[in-house]
Amino acid sequence: MELWHNPRCSKSRQALALLQEAGREVTVRLYLEQPPTAVELRAVLAKLGRGPRDLLRRGEALYRELGLADADRSDDELIAAMVAHPILIERPLAVGASSAAMGRPPEQVLAVE
Repeated sequence: MELWHNPRCSKSRQALALLQEAGREVTVRLYLEQPPTAVELRAVLAKLGRGPRDLLRRGEALYRELGLADADRSDDELIAAMVAHPILIERPLAVGASSAAMGRPPEQVLAVE
């Protein structure tokens, strides 16, 4: 399993601790330093069964500055924004071989396979 992790985020730290306590093998990806590609984001969205709007951190100032709340923004535009500005991606995000989960609440990452 790969955990898209931001060590400054308490939810992300909690998710990592839960996975480690459960004995899960976890590869930590500091996604702010190693941003996902558009292909990776699309694969994660497919595993989540969600659209790109669901992964956006709406509280980020950049979200407003880029006008990402605009309903006319396409999925491609939203994904491109997350690739260019990974701070916009909700965290933590656990990605397994067959599923993925946002760690909101952190316990959700335990269901990832």
